[in-house]
Amino acid sequence: MKRIFISALFSVMLISSSAGDDFNWINIGTSDEFCGIRNYTFQSGERITYKVYYSVIGIFIDAGTAQFTLNKARLNDKMYYHAIGDGYSNPTYDWIFKVRDRYETYIDTLTLKPYNFIRKVEEGNYKKTENVVFNQDAGTAVTTRGTFAIPTCVQDVVSAIYYARNLDYSRYKPGDKIPFSLFLDDEVTNLYIRYVGKQTVKTKYGKFKAILLKPLLVKGTIFEGGEKMNVWVSDDANHIPLRVESPISVGSVKVDMMGYANLRYPLSSRISVKF
Repeated sequence: MKRIFISALFSVMLISSSAGDDFNWINIGTSDEFCGIRNYTFQSGERITYKVYYSVIGIFIDAGTAQFTLNKARLNDKMYYHAIGDGYSNPTYDWIFKVRDRYETYIDTLTLKPYNFIRKVEEGNYKKTENVVFNQDAGTAVTTRGTFAIPTCVQDVVSAIYYARNLDYSRYKPGDKIPFSLFLDDEVTNLYIRYVGKQTVKTKYGKFKAILLKPLLVKGTIFEGGEKMNVWVSDDANHIPLRVESPISVGSVKVDMMGYANLRYPLSSRISVKF
């Protein structure tokens, strides 16, 4: 339940935050193409809520909830975007395995580079706290375990969501790969997502015009290898994740956007209301 829930929960961010020993992303080399990208898609006060569903025999059950909030906040006499991702198991299933996770980051408002990443994980009896301070000018990331070299424009697992939302997908052709670098667990990993194209997607919240992306995953104990995970983002100025679907080693997972507040633009990609 733990790995299934957490992997599904943070796949909605286009990256899995529960990499650990279970799976890894393909390394493909870094790219500075989007270094210093500007924010055109979100604003302070935004809140988006997701439901995580798990299926073994074709029937999806409500496994938990994820909520992402973003506000401006002052840290060390400078204003940042403060983004928080909270994930928690459905109270009905807490007696089986209780999850209360929080991932947060402080992002430079001009460059969208992360400054401070904080992770507090409570999964059953397992607890972990991580604090990373990025010095982008010096090219280092400082954690409780030491100082590590980082490339230009590296992202953390939360800042990468907001970074990816600001990509100009109109410049890509179906099949193009979009690379970027991620720092997590004291390591830098070079990642990419593949741009598939535009589709209409039906979710529990409604029908949307969407952009389909496919992360490439290495086969592991949870996810199957290859490009079997689908991530749909809204085909409008907000570029919010709408749905994630993926088969896993036992069953499948699905993550749906179920509510939002204070988007920067109207959600014009929505074609019809929920079914």
